[in-house]
Amino acid sequence: MGPYEIWQWIAIFLLAAGFVVAGGTVLARSGDEIATRTSLGGLLVGMLLMAGATSLPEIATDVSAALEGAPDLAVGDLFGSSMANMAILAIIDLVHRGRVWPGVGLGHARLAAVAIALTAAALLAILVPPGMAIGWVGLETPLIVVGYIAAAAWMSRSRGKSRRVRDETGEILAPTGWSGPVEARHSLRYEIARFGAAALVILVAAPVLALSGKGIADSTGVGQTFVGALLLAVTTSLPELVASLAAVRIGAYDLAVGNLFGSNAVNMTILFAADVAYSPGPILAAVAPAQVVAGVAAILLMALALAAVVHGERTRILRLEPDAAAVLVAYVVLIMAVWRAAS
Repeated sequence: MGPYEIWQWIAIFLLAAGFVVAGGTVLARSGDEIATRTSLGGLLVGMLLMAGATSLPEIATDVSAALEGAPDLAVGDLFGSSMANMAILAIIDLVHRGRVWPGVGLGHARLAAVAIALTAAALLAILVPPGMAIGWVGLETPLIVVGYIAAAAWMSRSRGKSRRVRDETGEILAPTGWSGPVEARHSLRYEIARFGAAALVILVAAPVLALSGKGIADSTGVGQTFVGALLLAVTTSLPELVASLAAVRIGAYDLAVGNLFGSNAVNMTILFAADVAYSPGPILAAVAPAQVVAGVAAILLMALALAAVVHGERTRILRLEPDAAAVLVAYVVLIMAVWRAAS
């Protein structure tokens, strides 16, 4: 796209956001239907289908950034998106008055641990001097993909074994799926097709969303150093926000939380695609040291969210859920730390 005025960038941004909102809502509903009818469960569908589909903006945006020779923009978007996803998780828990984290299976703790481990592997690749490579692609990024595939197989074989059950206090796990028995209105094939169509809408609209967000940043004088970790990350995380809010509204708590932790794991596998697209050499060896701050920030936020999931109880203080509030406060503080490190 050629140069535009600021109001034109805003108009393009809002139009693309509308398509992403619509696509994200359809993803949540069809994803929940697929989870229910295939017995895969919300955690696994959230980790694989939902996370993969809502991560399409990151794939399109970061591969484009790598092709254009902007490794910091690509890697910063991925770490920043992982940070934003944890802020989204806190937001949906606050909006729904602390019912989300206590209402999901403990299997999400394993998924969060996988996302943390993959992010830590990417950080090590940045900190350790470049080693073996396959052509111009660093060995670390394909190993991260292998780790993700192994984790997905592990989660698939052990799904449903760590569910919360009714205890002595009478607390039970909120249902995954619609809030009551509902007769299926469409076939499974229809739901799969609708899921794919919604993913395609996001794939087309999200790069425009990210590009217009970058245009807004450039037009307002915000440097590109901060675009990746904040503005670009937030815009490309919009599908996760919409899909997760829609999933929670229909009672699919496992689907929402699995989508967000799963997206953070998928974000690290996208490094491989960006590495392939970045021909000068291994992409993680080419980024600025400030990226480590964003990566550590993502791990810290995931650790806080993981603790909240394992805690699994509502502990409201002044009508706020302290776990979720702590994650949001930490997000703001850590974004400021990223800004200072990148300045």
